[in-house]
Amino acid sequence: MKNIFPLLGTLSVLAIFLTGCTTALSASASMAPTSEVTLAASEPTNASVQPTLTAVKPTESFENNQAISVKTQPVKQPTLPTKPTATPQPTPTLGPDDWQNFPVIPTGVSERAKEIYHLGIANGTNPERFSKIGDCQNINTYFLALFDDPTRYTLGEDYQDLQPAIDYYAGSWSRDSIAIRGGFNVASVFNPWFNNKELCDKNESPVDCELRVNRPSVVIISMETWWNGDSTKYEGYLRKIVETVISYGAVPILATKADNVEGDHTINRSIAQVAYEYDIPLWNFWRAVQPLPRHGIESDGFHITHGLNDYSDPLNLRNAWPIRNLTALQTINAVWSALQAVE
Repeated sequence: MKNIFPLLGTLSVLAIFLTGCTTALSASASMAPTSEVTLAASEPTNASVQPTLTAVKPTESFENNQAISVKTQPVKQPTLPTKPTATPQPTPTLGPDDWQNFPVIPTGVSERAKEIYHLGIANGTNPERFSKIGDCQNINTYFLALFDDPTRYTLGEDYQDLQPAIDYYAGSWSRDSIAIRGGFNVASVFNPWFNNKELCDKNESPVDCELRVNRPSVVIISMETWWNGDSTKYEGYLRKIVETVISYGAVPILATKADNVEGDHTINRSIAQVAYEYDIPLWNFWRAVQPLPRHGIESDGFHITHGLNDYSDPLNLRNAWPIRNLTALQTINAVWSALQAVE
């Protein structure tokens, strides 16, 4: 009997890590009419700041983690050979609600993001690939995979300009990311227990494994939940994700979330603050769903409303899932276009 207790301890840890968005997404559609949705805004974006690759030191237990860099062959814990061209400047703190006015779609990319992108490509990242890091709101059943199947979406006349980006990143939309799983959060993506046993090294985290295996040049990061109700440590782990992605030479894109389960928008505020400090693109999904019925949220307060991914029909743009896929596509297109323009 005495051997049962270590097993119970292990199961308790797993239960903590897997707390989060574990409820299956609803398949029902909500089509209540409302005023027409504005997808993107052009309000002022983040002031330009220019941190180095390690702009903000991770908090608490992150101090001893070593950065991992891009190599054409899988090599553990190298250092990205870079010397920042810009002098770091003091970074002002955002006001508590400033993030709510950030545009849905980033209007461009910073010089720092361009530097990360080109250094990454020089060291082996693939410009035609992106990766996804996230929880249940990012699984292929609902998020982005449809753009690898022309029968699952209709752009309509208003969004035909997005087709080149769909074609350019063919294969990435429906890729089964090692760093996505229902129940994941900003901490558990670093736990080797949850990696892909066939593709990853035994002690390799899902994040490191995904970046090593896929070698993306862009990474979209969307993490909605925090497991213990105390969101104060969320920001520290998010910084660790961002720094890990940058160390591999990929440009992170951070996404705000539609819900406010924590009650005070702490998580969205943290997401925007990290994007602001690291001078990386922000996809402000929260703002995109504000005009929708119930702000695009189901009655459970967390999951978002369903509709068809037919963007030729305005009725579908009154539901959050079509808006999520469309604005994510628009964001990737905007970042890709800005990065390609400097080559």
